[in-house]
Amino acid sequence: MNSVISAPFSKLTRDQIQERVRALGDWFHNMDLNGVQTAPNHFLGDYPRIKWHGFAQAIPADLHGKSVLDIGCNAGFYSIEMKRRGAARVVGVDSDETYLAQARFAAEVCGMDIELRQLSVYDVGALGEKFDVVLFMGVLYHLRHPLLALDLIHEHVTRDLLVFQSMQRGSKEVEPLKENYHFWQTDIFNQPGFPKMHFIENKYAGDETNWWVPNRACSEAMLRSAGFDILTQPEPEVFICRHKELKSGSPVIPATANAQGRNNGVA
Repeated sequence: MNSVISAPFSKLTRDQIQERVRALGDWFHNMDLNGVQTAPNHFLGDYPRIKWHGFAQAIPADLHGKSVLDIGCNAGFYSIEMKRRGAARVVGVDSDETYLAQARFAAEVCGMDIELRQLSVYDVGALGEKFDVVLFMGVLYHLRHPLLALDLIHEHVTRDLLVFQSMQRGSKEVEPLKENYHFWQTDIFNQPGFPKMHFIENKYAGDETNWWVPNRACSEAMLRSAGFDILTQPEPEVFICRHKELKSGSPVIPATANAQGRNNGVA
């Protein structure tokens, strides 16, 4: 499902906006829509604005002429911020139509031109284009196949910058690793800074879509493995990365991977 927001929704009163916000269900993004807070009682506070303040300075302040893809856009907080920085084109994708409806309304109230599409991260190749900036915020841990998602993002939609964020648990240390280890050298796996992904069989924080939670070393290792150079880490969970060409002979990931998994686009 595709939609393009091209003009302000109209001059709605505060009460009318409040009514629409309620009608669109529970919001994960707390946004200020002309004085109406969409999730004022968010358990993380003023989220994701408080997260945004921790890394906003690491993204170019002037995005004029640039294209942006927001994967797992949720209610569109980051998509709208990219338009505020002058991005020529912003495309927000999410697999959940409820979040897209919220993003559609938020963009209309803010008067932002944002393209919204219902699309899984596993199918981003269907977009058929690459973007100057790709946002992949708060999605990885909701995926059953997280490294596949990063491979697809690298192969099909990233031209230059990737802004990546994931919930992380476990050690914040990063162990300097050799390129190879002998089969019988097992102690390295017990080091706190060895890359680890924590698998959640049932639920975490009441959410059955929380599948894999990396430690910091694992986030970094997965990004490098998928073909991204880490430029900076402006916030503990956020990495600003640059796309690089993989070595000759690396497998090409098809545009449609047909991987089954839920992506709620929570960010």
